Order: sequence, then C-alpha cells, then structure tokens
Amino acid sequence: MTDQDYQLFEQRQRARGIDVERVKSRLKSLKIETPSWGFGDSGTRFKVFRNRYAARTPYERIEDAAEVHRLTGLCPSVAIHIPWDKTDSYDGLRSHAESLGVTIGAINPNLFQDDAYMLGSVTNADVTIRRKATEHLLECVDIARQTGSRDISLWFADGTNYPGQGDLRARKTWMRESLEEVYGALAPGMRMLIEYKFFEPAFYHTDLADWGMAYNLACKLGPQAQVLVDTGHHAPGTNVEHIVAYLLDECRLGGFHFNSRKYADDDLIVGAIDPYELFLIFYQIVHASEDACADVRSTVDNIAYMIDQSHNIEPKVEAMVRSVLNVQTQYAKALLVDHAEVRAAQERQDVLGAEEAVRKAFEFDVGPLLRVVREEQGLPVDPIAAFREGAYNGKIKKRASSFKG
Repeated sequence: MTDQDYQLFEQRQRARGIDVERVKSRLKSLKIETPSWGFGDSGTRFKVFRNRYAARTPYERIEDAAEVHRLTGLCPSVAIHIPWDKTDSYDGLRSHAESLGVTIGAINPNLFQDDAYMLGSVTNADVTIRRKATEHLLECVDIARQTGSRDISLWFADGTNYPGQGDLRARKTWMRESLEEVYGALAPGMRMLIEYKFFEPAFYHTDLADWGMAYNLACKLGPQAQVLVDTGHHAPGTNVEHIVAYLLDECRLGGFHFNSRKYADDDLIVGAIDPYELFLIFYQIVHASEDACADVRSTVDNIAYMIDQSHNIEPKVEAMVRSVLNVQTQYAKALLVDHAEVRAAQERQDVLGAEEAVRKAFEFDVGPLLRVVREEQGLPVDPIAAFREGAYNGKIKKRASSFKG
C-alpha cells in the first residue's frame, strides 16, 4: 500500500461528508468473539476429519484464539462449550486466558450429544431427562460465574421427525419451565441468549424454529433474555437484515453467531457466500446506532458478535483469521453509508436513489482504510501472511509429533 491509496480514499469519503476519523475509531472498537470449538477437530454428520494440527485441549484452543487476537486485534474473548471444554479448574482456565491477553466469553451448554437427549433435552417427555438437561444449564450458569462470563448462549437440537411423535404444546411448556428456572439463577448483568434453527437434526418440527419463537420466549422470561441470530440458520431468501432491524427496535437483539450458508446451515466462513447480506446486516446496526432512541442505541452497544464455525477442511487458525477479517471488512463498508443521503431519497420516494446510496458504500474498496487502521494499532497489515510466516504457525505444526490419527 502507498500513502496515496489511503489519501485518495480519505479525500473521496470526506467529499461525501463522511467523518473518516470517526469511522476509524469505530473500527478500532469492534470486538468479535471466537469459538473454542472452531480450533478443534470437527466434521459433518458423516465423518469427523482428524487434523494433526488441531487444538486438542481447552488450554490449546484458548492459545489458538489468543493468536487470532494478536494478529487481528479484534478478538479479545473466546467462547467455550461444555462439556467439550470441561476442566477441573475454571479459575485456572480463566487465568490461562487472561495470561494470554484474552478472556472467557459466552458459555455454550451442550444438550445434543448425550444419548439421553436423542428424543429431546428440556422438551423430552421423560421428566428425569428434562431434569438432567436443566441441571446442565444451571451448571453452565455456575461456570459463567467462575469465568466472569456475561452470556449463556443456548441452542437446542430439540424437535421431532414425525407427526404425533411429540406433544408440541407440552414441549413448549416444558422448555419455558426449564428456562424460567435457569433465568432465575442468572446473576445481575448476565444474559441468556436464545438461538433458533428451523430444521436439523429434527425434520418435522424444531421446538425453537425461528426468531419469533425465540423472541416470544425471551419476552416471557424477562429483560436478561435476548435473541441470538445465527446467520446460517435461515432458509434461502430469508431477509436476515429485516429480522435484525425488528429485534433491534424491540431491544431484544442480544448477539450473532456469524457463519455463512449456501442452502441452510452450511457452517461456512462468514461472508464467503453472500458478503452483501453481511454488509446489509451491519447497515441496519449502524443506522440504529446513529438514528434511534436511547434504548435501541444501548441494545446496539451490547450486541455480542461471535463466530460460530466448525472448520472441517480449512486450516483452523487461518480460517478463523479470515472469518473475523471478513466481518471487519463489511462493518467498515457499512460505516461508509451516508444516512442523510439515504433518508433524503426515502423522503422523496426515490427508490433507486435510496438503493444506490446504500449499495455504493458496499462497492468501496476499504482495503487502504483497514491497512491504516491496523498500522495505527500496531497490528500486522496482512494478518494471514503474518500468521503463515510467524512462529506460532510453527508451534502448531509441532503438535503433529504427538498426533494419533
């Protein structure tokens, strides 16, 4: 990059009335949580592919997450999954993370791998299994207290494959009763983030199938319960940015699980398939942060941006770096939307003028901007190249010496 590249970018944006220094400041404050499970072995329902370089323990996964933060400056926290990250000392895990410059983020209970949960967890017809599931959720609240975590991130595989397999209304009641108990155990300042998914692994019905069901449940539980939007958990053609705008206006958008989809929950690198959708999601968020009431702006300020990807064929750390850089890129573009221009076109009912005012921000090359931001933060200008050439990549490869495939 030459200084001229950035100077031309800056001149062009200032001519449009964009405060470039404010854009840079907001970019520097962006935080994206990485998932511990993204650094370990994973696969599809057909096979888990063993990777000789993958992290194998909670401590190694946190070390990989810390390296992503060192390279990008974007990822100061790492979500953990219980029991995948179960350990004898969560205080020790927290200390390990903090020694590496990161913190423990959201706690994610696992209610889909135990044999007992084959026909459901908190919605199981067997009261003893429902109790088992609720106790696990309460255990995760306690872990959050030990790790200093704010968020309990909930996704349920519960559902049915055939008509008549389960009592749909009873299952709805059982889920609410379980989450009411867990909600009551939250400490002040903690949040329950409720995720949804319209199919898989259940194919007739899913107990939390869409954002409306998650929103309804959150409203019934109370203000510490909010909706978690996974960008992969939607049918093709779903207007995710509309869902985001609606939940923002209702002050119930708690966070995101970023990934990407071609058909449904493909678990691909965020922005890999439809970067424009990601841009439009951030456009709604930025717009709300600048042109909404105080409660909505407060909701924006507390959105948890999290990656949720299990990299199956990609190098783990490099794929995570690429994911967070893709998010940063689309956020940067969304910050360049001239909202006054959009509003003026809307008021005169200029359909194409309003669309163009949004789209042209997406078409800007923000590479020069992001490189300058990284330079000012003392970060590698090209994080992926820095990883490939760096000592940590060599450290990961040494794991192969003890790999048992």
